[in-house]
Amino acid sequence: MEKTFLLLASVLGGLAVALGAFGAHALESRMSADLLATYEVGVRYHFYHALALIGVVAVLSRWPGSGAAVAAGWLFVFGILIFSGSLYLLAFTGVRWLGAITPIGGVAFIAGWACLAWVALRG
Repeated sequence: MEKTFLLLASVLGGLAVALGAFGAHALESRMSADLLATYEVGVRYHFYHALALIGVVAVLSRWPGSGAAVAAGWLFVFGILIFSGSLYLLAFTGVRWLGAITPIGGVAFIAGWACLAWVALRG
């Protein structure tokens, strides 16, 4: 599982950098300030949680087979897809109802961090 999460962290981290650069260089003149700010929040949380996946790899190397750590990793991946993905779509389309699903990704992020806390308490 460590290899899977390290691969996902690498791909998702690289994608976050690319999307951030795209936003900074290509979208600034093409998107309203409020939608660009929404896009930037998506990139920020995307990158934070790609880095968090590297933390999951470290936790799994210390506590191999930790179900809670594995759950944290998948929750971070799911959170990136739902939280950041919905913000990216909202920024590009302007379809405001997409913001209604963003909190689902936020809850996944929170649950992932809670899973890591559980590993620390049980470890």
